[in-house]
Amino acid sequence: MNTAISTNQAPTPAHTYSQGVRQGNVLQVSGQGPVDPATNEYLHPGDVAKQTERTLLNVEAILQAGGATFDDVVMLRVYLTDRAHFATMNEAYGAFVSSRVTSGVLPARTTVMVGLPREEMLVEIDALAVLG
Repeated sequence: MNTAISTNQAPTPAHTYSQGVRQGNVLQVSGQGPVDPATNEYLHPGDVAKQTERTLLNVEAILQAGGATFDDVVMLRVYLTDRAHFATMNEAYGAFVSSRVTSGVLPARTTVMVGLPREEMLVEIDALAVLG
């Protein structure tokens, strides 16, 4: 049975989806962007490094609400609007994720260049975690 995961530490979904869904020991976190959970405002226009960090903080909040940490994450998918942002995103991503993975095994990752729903969004990230 699916269980919706919800927390006020991550942005309220703008559309018809759950922040995360857990079934048994599998937790899928919906795509997150650089949104302040308190105000639902998009942050850091034009700064992909800061947007990446804010986005990962939102992912982390939903993981925690579902009983997971980055050590439980097996896959992260990163969606970027511009190939030119890859190196900067990758540096911010690497610093953030590496600081939270205590096992030493970093999650698998895919990065895709896309158009995102909001013009101010430079990055969106979702996560798949397997607990226990």
